[in-house]
Amino acid sequence: MIDILLYIVLPYLAVLICIIGSIYRIRKEPMTYSALSSQFLEARGLMWGSLPWHIGISLILIGHILPFLFPGQWNALLSNHAMLLAVEGLGYGLSALCLLGLVVLGARRLISSRIQSVTTTMDLVILLLLLFQVVLGMLTAMRAQYGSMWCTGTTVPYLWSLVTLNPDLSYINDLPHAMKAHIVGAWILVLLIPFSRLIHMFSVPISYLTRPPQNVIWANPRHQKEKAEVFARDEARRHFIKASCGVFGGLVLLSVGALDKIGQFFFGPRLSFSEETELMESKLKRLELTAEQRKLEVERRENEFILVAALKDLDREEGKYFIDYQMQPAIAFKNEAGLPQLISAKCTHLGCTVGNKADKEGRILCPCHVSYFDIKTGTPNQGAPAEAPLPILGWVVLNSKGEVLASRSKTGEINGTIATQDAETAQVFIRRADVTG
Repeated sequence: MIDILLYIVLPYLAVLICIIGSIYRIRKEPMTYSALSSQFLEARGLMWGSLPWHIGISLILIGHILPFLFPGQWNALLSNHAMLLAVEGLGYGLSALCLLGLVVLGARRLISSRIQSVTTTMDLVILLLLLFQVVLGMLTAMRAQYGSMWCTGTTVPYLWSLVTLNPDLSYINDLPHAMKAHIVGAWILVLLIPFSRLIHMFSVPISYLTRPPQNVIWANPRHQKEKAEVFARDEARRHFIKASCGVFGGLVLLSVGALDKIGQFFFGPRLSFSEETELMESKLKRLELTAEQRKLEVERRENEFILVAALKDLDREEGKYFIDYQMQPAIAFKNEAGLPQLISAKCTHLGCTVGNKADKEGRILCPCHVSYFDIKTGTPNQGAPAEAPLPILGWVVLNSKGEVLASRSKTGEINGTIATQDAETAQVFIRRADVTG
């Protein structure tokens, strides 16, 4: 229930309040939604805080938007390992830049008495939330590596499920808690936009890019010198904004090739008769897969034993996939003693399905983020992203008469032996009692 509130109800509520609240504030209080600059009160700290923050957060947001709009192209780009490392390194650098900017801006509001006089409680709340988001993002990047790659299979389809009004939490169920908190923090920030200074993002001063420079002349010589320095800095900032707009324009031009697909998403595809037939066949296959999954669920609810494989078909090096009582993938091997060896196939890092071929050291590989697991104990290799071992499953071996020849309980205790004459006809099962106790 809490997941539905945080990841389905909160997003829709946040977007709705953001749209309605922003429109209301812009229409009813037009003098309050533009940026309330404190540069006249204190300029030096603002420059060292605002510039790193805006540079860092702008590029990070672009890095979040591109995988959302173009997941296929993004995966193709990051399939090059050098490019993947470059994107990850750039993300760390930009996060550090954002963190520096936020610390300076926060210290400026807490230390300067002149700035404190125009600081509201909401300003401090937003600063803390932004700091919280940046720290969580860095923590996720450090603990779950290569997020720029695996996001297209987790957060991106989750967001598209929200956009298409068909919310699906299965994409993010296995994400780390830090990443889930990062998602909730983002929706809270969207919710607070109409009530904070963040609304000034809707009043981008585009006209400032083309208007002639303005120089304020002061009668006091000291003020003239100071304002000349400020004017020089403003001019440099204006050039930076123009360059940033040029870079953004270039990115837009690079994405023109994907505009057709975006248009199809919002306005619906124009399909030929053969394409409509292919689409219907695709939907039918999905329905058949769903029906097959429901059939497996019913079978596991009704039966005490579920067949895994014939004992003679199990191998020591290449395991056989099957679905356990919890509808999770698992793998069946045969050990040196000729007994079954059953192990979960769901990686304990981010839930990927591990491979079924054991190497010379008796380990199976999770290809998503390179973790090796020992098939006897389930323990991961030293330094792997996965920290918890894969669960070892219990089993029962029955002969052709349905008699129990050998079994392994959920505690790991093995009872019974399998005679040579029974090995050809014996079958391996999983047992509900080994799951429910």
